[in-house]
Amino acid sequence: MANELELKYGCNPNQKPSKIYMQDGSELPVTVLNGKPGYINFLDAFNSWQLVSELKAATGLPAAASFKHVSPAGAAVATELSDTLKKIYFVDDLELSPIASAYAKARGADRMSSYGDWVALSDTCDKETALLLKREVSDGIIAPDYTDEALEILKTKRRGTYNVVKIDTSYVPAPIEHKQVYGITFEQGRNDMKIDAEMLKNIVTDNKELTEEAKRDLIIALITLKYTQSNSVCYAKDGQAIGVGAGQQSRIHCTRLAGNKADIWYLRQNPKVLALPFREDIRRPDRDNTIDVYISDDYEDVLADGNWEQFFTEKPEPLTREEKKQWLSTFSDVSLGSDAFFPFGDNIERAKRSGVQYIAQPGGSIRDDNVIDTCNKYGIAMAFTGIRLFHH
Repeated sequence: MANELELKYGCNPNQKPSKIYMQDGSELPVTVLNGKPGYINFLDAFNSWQLVSELKAATGLPAAASFKHVSPAGAAVATELSDTLKKIYFVDDLELSPIASAYAKARGADRMSSYGDWVALSDTCDKETALLLKREVSDGIIAPDYTDEALEILKTKRRGTYNVVKIDTSYVPAPIEHKQVYGITFEQGRNDMKIDAEMLKNIVTDNKELTEEAKRDLIIALITLKYTQSNSVCYAKDGQAIGVGAGQQSRIHCTRLAGNKADIWYLRQNPKVLALPFREDIRRPDRDNTIDVYISDDYEDVLADGNWEQFFTEKPEPLTREEKKQWLSTFSDVSLGSDAFFPFGDNIERAKRSGVQYIAQPGGSIRDDNVIDTCNKYGIAMAFTGIRLFHH
């Protein structure tokens, strides 16, 4: 380890010089095992590592995250994957360890956003996870350790330049943190708020039932939000985030953005999507892009242009608006977390359209009664955590 690392440049090539270092002169808690991570890589690495280590501590399960531009595209804990999820995550041909399953879920939640991601693992990166990563487009990874096989596999990525970072799990950051903006130093206490099931006890709706799965998913959503650029909301189901809306100026736009991502995640499981007759030579990123177009309302226009022959062996039948509406009507048992209070019931109306049955949010709006009433209209269980989770 060293006490500083010189970087190629900052956020942009014109921002030089650039480095990371420990202000007190102590050693950095990371070792670069391969590649040359940059400024944004390390921002992703340190945020994502905190997320997965907290998920592991809260759930007891191996955890993984897929980060892009200092917000998670996906986060998950290791649970059994259904055959359908294995197929839509393109891992049905792989042997998956628990930590590999967690990463398959984290990346699979929003595969388009995860393209070129930074990966974080709570546990040692094994051969199974490295083989999964080997065939995906990714910038780098942070983990507490790597097996010899895994490290050798990862060193072959990107012509040997793939970024591999090892973090010292014994490192404890200082309780006070600083950052500079416009030459002015900001200081604040580190956000060391522990998120667990105790936060979910103040259920303010008529429906006061939270299943164990819902509690787990709400914890996943809240911890994900703790490291997502605000404003943000997170939809979660089956031990993973399925839609993250980050960095929006209004709460309803967060809810819509994340809800649309959750809808796409579910629509990818539609039998028509699973049966799309892709040509064998179509790469996974191109399949992701094509599936996104197929699910969209523009697909019939694309079909009319004859573009289907680039991707399919035969012309697929469109997934109509009526079929999408019917399929989404079966979406259920989704959990939703918000980093700040919902100011209006319209957020609940939008969330319900994406199968939300459980909500955790701080509460404290002057319109809490309206939000609670909207939840009661749909039988949604909602907990007030009393804790805001802004992250900037």
